[in-house]
Amino acid sequence: MFESGMVDILLVEDNPRDAEMIIRAIRKRNIINPLTVVEDGAEALDFIFCRGAFSSRDISRPPRVILLDLKLPKVNGLEVLKTVKSDERARSIPVVIVTSSREDPDIKTAYALGANSYVVKPVDAEAFIEAMSSLGLYWLLINQPPK
Repeated sequence: MFESGMVDILLVEDNPRDAEMIIRAIRKRNIINPLTVVEDGAEALDFIFCRGAFSSRDISRPPRVILLDLKLPKVNGLEVLKTVKSDERARSIPVVIVTSSREDPDIKTAYALGANSYVVKPVDAEAFIEAMSSLGLYWLLINQPPK
């Protein structure tokens, strides 16, 4: 699903079912912004920093929002978050943690590392779709990012 041009949403999710539900929820609000899905933390970092398979991507056109799962293969979500927020080129990209973890240490660590929001995946499919739909609407249409 990689598009070489503008990418507004980077979805980092290793569960194909959850990824599909998030995409469906975002599209439900008629949000048609370009979206890229990567399945592990290493791939996410390569995408964000234009390395490896994404070396032809323009680093001056970062995603408008990163939807980031915590429990990821290769590099976990907290490490991805830490890397993004500690790099001048990516620091201002909003990172929304979207995870099934309700663990207080995960929540505290995510915010301490610079997460902009922390959303726990609802077990109920309809609630999950509604939450993701609202999330997409807020970060892409309401939130004003820096120029």
